[in-house]
Amino acid sequence: MKKVQPAEELLEYYKSLYESEQKKVEDLESQLEESEKEIEELKFHLDRIKGSFVWRLSKPFRGALHVYERTRDRLRRYGNVRGILRKIRSKMREKKAASRIHGTKSFPGPEEVQRQRKEKFPKDVKISILVPLYNTPENFLREMIDSVLWQTYQNWELCLADGSDDAHEYVGEICREYQKDTRIKYKKITENLGISGNTNVCLELATGNFIGLFDHDDILHPSVLYEVVKVICDKNADYVYTDEATFEGKNINNMIVLHFKPDYSIDTLRANNYICHFSVFDVKLLDKTGLFRSAYDGSQDHDLILRLTTAAKNVQHIPKILYYWRSHKNSVASDINAKTYAIDAAKRAVQDHLKQCGLEAKIESTRAFPTIFRLKYKLTAEPLISILIPNKDHKEDLSRCIDSIINKSTYQNFEIIVIENNSAEPEIFDYYEVIKKHPQIRVVTYEGSFNYSAINNFGVTFAKGEYLLFLNNDVKVITREWIEELLMYAQRPDVGAVGCKLYYSDNTIQHAGIVIGLGAHRAAGHTHYKEPKQNLGYMGRLCYAQNVTAVTGACLFVSRSIYDEVGGLDESFAVALNDVDFCLKIRKKGYLNVFTPFAELYHYESKSRGLEDDKAKAERYNEETARFRDKWKQELEAGDPYYNKNFSLDYSDYSLKLE
Repeated sequence: MKKVQPAEELLEYYKSLYESEQKKVEDLESQLEESEKEIEELKFHLDRIKGSFVWRLSKPFRGALHVYERTRDRLRRYGNVRGILRKIRSKMREKKAASRIHGTKSFPGPEEVQRQRKEKFPKDVKISILVPLYNTPENFLREMIDSVLWQTYQNWELCLADGSDDAHEYVGEICREYQKDTRIKYKKITENLGISGNTNVCLELATGNFIGLFDHDDILHPSVLYEVVKVICDKNADYVYTDEATFEGKNINNMIVLHFKPDYSIDTLRANNYICHFSVFDVKLLDKTGLFRSAYDGSQDHDLILRLTTAAKNVQHIPKILYYWRSHKNSVASDINAKTYAIDAAKRAVQDHLKQCGLEAKIESTRAFPTIFRLKYKLTAEPLISILIPNKDHKEDLSRCIDSIINKSTYQNFEIIVIENNSAEPEIFDYYEVIKKHPQIRVVTYEGSFNYSAINNFGVTFAKGEYLLFLNNDVKVITREWIEELLMYAQRPDVGAVGCKLYYSDNTIQHAGIVIGLGAHRAAGHTHYKEPKQNLGYMGRLCYAQNVTAVTGACLFVSRSIYDEVGGLDESFAVALNDVDFCLKIRKKGYLNVFTPFAELYHYESKSRGLEDDKAKAERYNEETARFRDKWKQELEAGDPYYNKNFSLDYSDYSLKLE
């Protein structure tokens, strides 16, 4: 039997242990104090060095080092010198477009101002513009109010709630000065209620049937209200938003960011508050959603926009820069770290929205920006996935593909159906005999001539899965949870096709979503094509899941029920555009298509069938392209809703077109 120590001995033991630990704490505190002294000494010496002649003399060398480090970082981001030149070209086009099209030169001239002011609309729309004020600098305040007074559409009111402290009494004095225009309403709040609380006070002043949200340090385009009312009347919209620009300094023409947005895109909005400014909505929507919520201050707009757009019947987007967001040292436009609480508030806003929609997901910040999110939806089930891989010869490609699926995938409830089509090399048939022994793999034979759509439709007849994953034989899995990443979107009842991010072997992007009308043939093209793997994409688009018109058939995930609903792949598109046609059929049924960058694969494109490089193949491609343009003529003329019409259709990197 183990001897029990007396209580006195235990007490003595714990006392000595405590004293030992206390001594360690004291030693650490002493070391910390010494370290702080050393840091202060280093700061002192550094200040002396910075003020020395040698430090001033070294300025050119330090500048050169900075240029080197910046160039090195850009090379990592853009891949190579060619990538940097491509980015420079895009920036030059943006700068040229900004100066010619999107700044003050876009303002209406005297005749156009009079025309817009005289136009009669079929609906009586009064817009109440809400602006919460707090210690607003005088020049910002005056420029903000003046931009409302300059509006060509006159049926508005400006509701100002002032939560400024006693040191900024001039804010109220200026507002009262402007109240000679009776459309300007002002209320001094005795206690600052925060962004949401102050905005709700603005709302108490409002009498309009539509509400506009405006920040106290920003500027409106003179035609913004006119354009908004036109859309409200023409399209019966109950929520309208515009494109925007960020500027710095005293002149809005000094635009540092032009943000051209997609049309309403719920998955994009969940990951990134791309709508932001300028938003106008029917006041009746607030009956369903409620007002601003102080718990989400810092991201109160994202919270309210999620609630409003979910409740709205018709969300419309105006693809014009009609709002100018001022960047200064205390603004989120300048640095999100100026308001770090906004990050947590945004996550909670998205989480609450998902809960209201009956969805559950983990939300994480991405490398693009702290408030650009990755959503990891909870899987509701683990259904059987049927992976369909057409194949002709190319044993090495196929074996690499299958090995990566078997060895890397964390999701295990899948079957692989290899669809053999006219192979001639003996080694591939030997390989088939080997893989047939695997309990999750079957090989079926399609004996007709090559037709991608027909081959896959044939393969589907053997599929037992609730979901289908169309896969090229020349891909290789990178992301272990790639199937889960695709399934988490496809399991939603509102989602159709889901696509992944594909890279060439040199780690440049092959696929990150497809835009209709993009490219030389004006049929469809891949965005961010040949950009380096680490590129963030336009406004961070390569870092979050988003709605797109189409995804590539090289890796296309869809439920069997939706596949059946749209009639499978159109076999008249034997080689080209069958995947885009399939996605458009899905979209026409009202489903959303999604691209996620978190399912990653390599794609050794067209190795197994060859490129369209001979006359017969080129003619077939041209014929299928022409037929695609004819079939989807209306959609092509309308433009891709997820690709702003200000972007050029000649480039894949979101370069602006020059009018």
